[in-house]
Amino acid sequence: MTRTRMTKAHVEQLEDQILSVLSDDHPQSVRHVFYRMTDPRLPVVIEKSERGYGQVQRRMVEMRRSGMLPYGWIADATRRGYHVNTFRDRSDFLRRMSGLYRADLWSDLPTYVEVWVESRSLAGVLQATCEHYAVSLYPAGGFSSLTLVHEASEAISLELECGKERALILYVGDFDPAGVLIDQSIETEMRRHLPNDAVVEFRRIAINEEQIALYELPTKPRKPGDKRAAHVQATVEAEAMPAHLMKSLLRAEIDAELPAQHMKAIQVAEESEIQAINLLALAS
Repeated sequence: MTRTRMTKAHVEQLEDQILSVLSDDHPQSVRHVFYRMTDPRLPVVIEKSERGYGQVQRRMVEMRRSGMLPYGWIADATRRGYHVNTFRDRSDFLRRMSGLYRADLWSDLPTYVEVWVESRSLAGVLQATCEHYAVSLYPAGGFSSLTLVHEASEAISLELECGKERALILYVGDFDPAGVLIDQSIETEMRRHLPNDAVVEFRRIAINEEQIALYELPTKPRKPGDKRAAHVQATVEAEAMPAHLMKSLLRAEIDAELPAQHMKAIQVAEESEIQAINLLALAS
């Protein structure tokens, strides 16, 4: 591919494409947006390479700094600040804590659900969905640490001891020689710590071969010399799937575990409790 400098018109068109993708669905990670910019049907097509990724990343930096692109439209779960919460008085405490109150959506249901993703960038995209459904979210960061898997296993064991009939782990990760092994590795290690009779289902909801064809996801050849997962010839990063589609797949999987109108009933009860807490705050 010939590398030519982008003209002003090309830059402006690329900015329009980025804004269009993010205005329809946000927040998204930079890598999600990058893959959308490699769509050959777009007026300005970015090459599928680290150079192409750098072009999109730099343009998004400039757009955010200029005010063209809202900062909140970009998901970045890789860097976070650490804060200490303080309060003026108990009334302030109650009022602010009422916003954190969540009714237990899953308390009377037989299944415990949690979500694992391969990277922190994916976690940033799916975090709001997981919070909406009150399910735990674990970014593996590639082949996960033993400590993280052990902690998750203990949480699952506790849920089963407290009456859950089964646990369902939903997984999102890359389709490449390493990516197709990561969720298998997590499952193998997790089962070392779970009771032998534990009913636990591990389900990869993205990316799989059927989705690559169905959604025409952009592929790259596998790295030469990699001996793992020989059946994987064309690789796809999870971020190549449009964020709205990934969220929709996750919502569908979780909704299937919820009885009809269950979410609405819980939300009504939750609002009632929040109002009661706010009344306490006013009386303090």
